Amino acid sequence: MNNRPIGIFDSGVGGLSILDSVKKHLPNESYVYLADQKNYPYGGKSVVEIQEIAYKVVSFLVSKKVKLVIIACNTVSVNAIKHLRSNFDIPIIAVVPVVKTISEKSKTKKAAVFTTPATAKSKYLKDLIKKFSNGTKIYTIGNSKLEHLVEEGIVNGPTVRSTVENSLLTLIEDGVDSIALGCTHYPFVATEIKKILGSKIALYDSGGAIARRTEYVLAHENIPSSVKGEDYYYTTGDAVRFRQIAEKLMKLDLKNVTGVKI
Repeated sequence: MNNRPIGIFDSGVGGLSILDSVKKHLPNESYVYLADQKNYPYGGKSVVEIQEIAYKVVSFLVSKKVKLVIIACNTVSVNAIKHLRSNFDIPIIAVVPVVKTISEKSKTKKAAVFTTPATAKSKYLKDLIKKFSNGTKIYTIGNSKLEHLVEEGIVNGPTVRSTVENSLLTLIEDGVDSIALGCTHYPFVATEIKKILGSKIALYDSGGAIARRTEYVLAHENIPSSVKGEDYYYTTGDAVRFRQIAEKLMKLDLKNVTGVKI
């Protein structure tokens, strides 16, 4: 039973950044990834809609006999984590912006969370900031365009640069020195962001934290795998297109890519 896979989902390809971090940290595990591209993006939907969609997605992963689920989407985490945990009896790990990390790392005591508009406006993020800011002023920057660019496999070039500049350049003037990437799509454009902001501003994403948390939960529940199995990728959208973009982002050849309806 311990050799069952870990389930990971997002509305699109962004969650692959989380999958990449977890796979590197836990190479003996096998994974089932679902990109719910039919319902992408989640950000413009109501809380009830997000909860209903997330329930169907997790139900699909459970049908694939996963032993643990990772929500690789900040929008779902801030809107549906309690709902999901109350309806499923397997461990569910939620990705959230690393507010505590940027608060502790900032030397200027000015930091920012760069995320989508839905997450930026959420009560969940406001509560995280209130709980973990610890005297650090934390700005919240919501941007919808960058997520869409990454979803199309566009991770560099003039459009990406102008989008980043319009959102983040003012933070340099404000004295911000630490930024949390609060959307799982954003690590794929981290190189471009660093080029624009320079070395004085540090970027932090949730991948490492989620990988360590997953390792802890596996040990705590006594369910780490002893044998590496196959990884499987599913999308509710176009499987061919998903595979093309996923291979570009992850820089590897994918097999076991399937289109599904949920």
